[in-house]
Amino acid sequence: MPRCAVLDDYQGVALGLADWSRVEVTSFREHFATQDDLVTAIHDHEIVVIMRERTPFTAELFSRLPNLRLLVTSGMRNASIDLDAARAQGVTVCGTGSGSTAPTELTWALILGLTRHLVPEAHALREGGPWQSTVGADLHGATLGLLGLGKIGSQMARIGQAFGMNVLAWSRNLTQERADELGVRLAPGLDTLMTDSDVLSVHVVLSDSTRGIIGERELSLMRPSAYLVNTSRAAIVDQAALVAALKAGRIAGAGLDVFETEPLPHGHELRTLPNVLATPHLGYVTWGNYGTYYREAVEDIEAFLDGSPVRVLS
Repeated sequence: MPRCAVLDDYQGVALGLADWSRVEVTSFREHFATQDDLVTAIHDHEIVVIMRERTPFTAELFSRLPNLRLLVTSGMRNASIDLDAARAQGVTVCGTGSGSTAPTELTWALILGLTRHLVPEAHALREGGPWQSTVGADLHGATLGLLGLGKIGSQMARIGQAFGMNVLAWSRNLTQERADELGVRLAPGLDTLMTDSDVLSVHVVLSDSTRGIIGERELSLMRPSAYLVNTSRAAIVDQAALVAALKAGRIAGAGLDVFETEPLPHGHELRTLPNVLATPHLGYVTWGNYGTYYREAVEDIEAFLDGSPVRVLS
């Protein structure tokens, strides 16, 4: 029976969400800190299932796993997999479906938590601190800026409108026709998006053209009362520039679910800044999404074993 490793099953739920009976499966809940530790654990496995981009599969890693034949990733896009190396190594890479509602919902949790100071107020209430110490920002009538108006960005726009917000959007590929379909104002450029947004939310795919698209200059254009929220990919925003802006109070705060290094190292400044509301990449982490990931991962495995792979990425 083929051996299958399920990596980064942090919550320990993978084996209960699908029928893995056609493989000898092992779930690893702890993230492997080094490549050596990872290789030692999965060297003899023919199949590996990974969760999003928690564990990158580089050319070097593929070369150290000679028994690997099938790699399954949750979702149909995973920038941390070297697909060329997979092909060269003879490894089939398959994906799964993924829902967009979960990250949309988490983005709004961050927006509401930031603008109404929910964490410090809840902490003060629990610890016997002052009864009210902050004043929340109003969303109704404020401007929600969206960097990207794709699947998640479109959902964000509709919810923002339901809150009574004015929605402004921009990306390099966004057309006036698409903005009009959603009743959204198309910003003439990124600078306008930065200057006019009370809440700026990032929803573009990480690529060569979007990496670092929000840097020191762009952050300097934001209002001191404005918030930045990123549930897409950390590298879209220059992290050093963001930390500097937050420490200097040049923006009111940031809501972050993605980081350049995950898990975020202990002692990292983003863990401690008082104007940051951060979550450990929870955007896609719901029962609905996990159920889809693992059920379809098993479908990928069974199709591969039957000689007809499905949802093939490489």
